Amino acid sequence: MTNKTYDVLKWIVITVLPALAAIVGTIGTATNWAHTGIAVIIITALDTFVGTLIGVSGINYAKENDDEL
Repeated sequence: MTNKTYDVLKWIVITVLPALAAIVGTIGTATNWAHTGIAVIIITALDTFVGTLIGVSGINYAKENDDEL
């Protein structure tokens, strides 16, 4: 994974997906959308999954670079 890809995915995990979950939850509740809870659960599950993958990638990258020093 390139640094650019890592940075974009990290931005999505830290900023975009939590904001998306909040807006879906707020608007869905305000409009009595029946599937609000399910949508928020799916968004946060995706956020957790991608965040975990990025975290593992970051740890592996750090280990590889420590070995080279």
